[in-house]
Amino acid sequence: MSENKKAQILILEDEEDLLELIEYNLQKANFETIGFLNHKYVESFLQEEGGDLMIVDRNLPNCEGSEFVVSLRKKGYEIPVIFLTAKDKDKDIEEGFLRGGDDYMTKPFNMNELILRIKAILTRTSPSVSEILKYKDLTLDLTKRKLFIDKDEVVLTKLEFDLLKTLIQNKNIVLKREYLLENVWEEDEILQDKTVNVAINRLTKKIDPNKTKNYIKSIWGVGYILC
Repeated sequence: MSENKKAQILILEDEEDLLELIEYNLQKANFETIGFLNHKYVESFLQEEGGDLMIVDRNLPNCEGSEFVVSLRKKGYEIPVIFLTAKDKDKDIEEGFLRGGDDYMTKPFNMNELILRIKAILTRTSPSVSEILKYKDLTLDLTKRKLFIDKDEVVLTKLEFDLLKTLIQNKNIVLKREYLLENVWEEDEILQDKTVNVAINRLTKKIDPNKTKNYIKSIWGVGYILC
């Protein structure tokens, strides 16, 4: 997915208020969205316009969402699917994956978590990932693993680079410390309660030594956000 092209997310949700809420938040997160209150026109849209990911409620009018996904899979549609549903029993979740789901979330749900899951799937399934990440005056060259502030290079450790990359990829989303530990740190590293705090402080001193830019904001008791 190139940096300039927005991913197209299809949303199948029969509760109109919830559909509008999901669309609003995904658009804020820089996605294109198209919403459907039922499955009637979804296949024709996929055939004509395509899409990068679908969010599917299993309780759709005149159709069970996972059975609809099965029918799409049989016809060769490989678009990634996240089931977002009130069906929360273990057998329901297993059924969702067996019927072609790539991920499964139960209602009620956290909107930030949904966005993170979408980004994770798109990162895995996108045919090409942008080699350059930009945020304000920060430029990350993912191929050369270099950071530039304006045109000046700032040397980062591997951990600092990966931490900043994760923050930029999820800008405007509060990332919990647990999420950062799971997605940035190596499994064999010794982790402590203040591991993330220490790393954020070291990174901040390198990218904002004069404390004038305030790239990274701490959310007390939760985690960090790049905003």
